[in-house]
Amino acid sequence: MTTVASFQIEYTQFLDADGIPTQPLPDFANDPEALSAFYRAMVLTRAFDNKAVALQRTGKLGTFASSVGQEAIGVGLASAMRPEDALFPSYRDHAAQLLRGVTMTESLLYWGGDERGSAFSAAPHDFPNCVPIGTQVAHAAGAAYAFRLRAEPRVAVAIVGDGGTSKGDVYEAMNMAGVWQAPLVIVVNDNQWAISVPRTKQTAARTLAQKAIAAGIEGRQVDGNDVIAVHAAAKDALAKARRGDGPTLIEALSYRLGDHTTADDATRYRDPELVAQAWRAEPIVRLRKYLIALDAWDKTREDQLNQDCQRTVEAAVQAYLGVAPPDVGAMFDHLYAALPHALKEQRETAQYFASASEREHG
Repeated sequence: MTTVASFQIEYTQFLDADGIPTQPLPDFANDPEALSAFYRAMVLTRAFDNKAVALQRTGKLGTFASSVGQEAIGVGLASAMRPEDALFPSYRDHAAQLLRGVTMTESLLYWGGDERGSAFSAAPHDFPNCVPIGTQVAHAAGAAYAFRLRAEPRVAVAIVGDGGTSKGDVYEAMNMAGVWQAPLVIVVNDNQWAISVPRTKQTAARTLAQKAIAAGIEGRQVDGNDVIAVHAAAKDALAKARRGDGPTLIEALSYRLGDHTTADDATRYRDPELVAQAWRAEPIVRLRKYLIALDAWDKTREDQLNQDCQRTVEAAVQAYLGVAPPDVGAMFDHLYAALPHALKEQRETAQYFASASEREHG
């Protein structure tokens, strides 16, 4: 018997759960100011996240998908991207979106059911949240192929959950991107849970990174709670894609500390001790410990940051609450270039009843 091919998956970590370096850091991580910027972005994301959950609980926001515990993935990735790149997010990626220029008010509008929140004023190349599982990877593969055909030095970046890697859309997208050698980076947020199904019950693969191998794509695994590791891997993969050397899949190991969404109750299916263990490895405390060890962070800075974050979040909330609701006809406006007759009738009916309700409650 002859071995015709062999493969390996590399794992990267720079800071352990206690914020202690496990190997020499990459050059960018030797700058405390750069790491402080990562830290501030993660803390701001969590402040926004907590407020969004509170808004949902008080009836001021629709169902919301928390990113608590997974902030390092979005921040590490988005901070490595260029403005002209295109992000194809799932519904849990506001850490990356905020850093890419999506405003908190836009995000709240989206989660409040207002599609105007998907028209990103400062991130025009990025796609809106993708609720169907895994389809955003196919969209990203298509965009990446377009970038290659146009000889544009841009990269399409898709973020998908561990459950999404079990979908055919993801396999098909990886296969075509591998054939095309498209400038695509796929980041798998391996937070261990696809709603109530643990990763062990959805795939027999030892790693999710190895799923890229069959498509002829490089697969790597990183500690997704280590923002330095995520940024370093993303930076390498983006540079590789930009110079025409093909796609990369990065599996970022993390843990979903909260519920799947605000419509979920994870206490019904998760062992609280496992969740408690995961909290001890979360990304924000980890980086804070390292910055303190460098004498680059202290309580005064922490207090000031928390105050700044609260002010920023509250201003966004007030702006969101002050936006007048869209006209009922808006739901029809962007469906077709020319609206079919049946939908014209529906729009007219909807507008009639909306006007009647306004007159009644006038």
